[in-house]
Amino acid sequence: MPLDPSAAALLTAVEASPRAVTAHDKAAWIELFVADAEVHDPVGSRPHIGRGAIARFYDTFIGPNTIAFRVERDLVHPPTVVRDLTIVTTMSTGATVVVPMHLRYRLVEEKGRWKIAHLAAHWELAAMIWQLLRTGPPGLGAALRLGPQLIANQGFGGAIGMMRAFGGVGRTGKRTTTRVFAAAASTDLPRVRGLLGPRAVVELPAGTPVPLEEFTNRARNMRWNKVIAAGRTVTASIRLDDAHGVAVAEFTGAARIATLRFYLYAV
Repeated sequence: MPLDPSAAALLTAVEASPRAVTAHDKAAWIELFVADAEVHDPVGSRPHIGRGAIARFYDTFIGPNTIAFRVERDLVHPPTVVRDLTIVTTMSTGATVVVPMHLRYRLVEEKGRWKIAHLAAHWELAAMIWQLLRTGPPGLGAALRLGPQLIANQGFGGAIGMMRAFGGVGRTGKRTTTRVFAAAASTDLPRVRGLLGPRAVVELPAGTPVPLEEFTNRARNMRWNKVIAAGRTVTASIRLDDAHGVAVAEFTGAARIATLRFYLYAV
């Protein structure tokens, strides 16, 4: 469906990122971010804050590799753009990994241009490493190179910060999220209330809080796949009536959903 001019401008700004990555144009990629931007990649790891840190992130994870973006769907909710995609990364050793992902960009206008203020990459580090090692010697070689690159570019603190991505809500969060989906899809309001808790907020679409009863009515027969746990969030690709989208569940420290947001695109 056609986008309004402001949404189209946001999407144009986001699309510049994979172009710069594919071209290995480091300067152009860094210029897409505001000075104090944050990159959470993957979500759950220590964020890279400011252009200096973002440049070091590029040197560690982008520069040495060849990266292809297979975008399935873009969801524009100004000033946020969510991309439902798969990223194919070929390491310098020839090992290739295919990583299911949801990307969330929050943009701000700066001197007449939209720039990225916050980038959250939802993907599972453990699953990627396991896939990498299964490629055999090329994957092992890539893993052995990554450690020294990470320490050289970001120090021991950066390496430890990356390891934080192994934590988070994990399988428990994924089970909780899909149980909420199943209860809502079957219009089981009492079960939805029990799973979400009394203070949980459902935004359908993102930015529009709705009562749980309305959520269960609209989520009747909802379908979902590509469920990803990263940090204290779970994301999923969803189909809701005549709309595709991405759901983002944000958890509290007690592994209970605090906010459930739906970014939607009408078919």
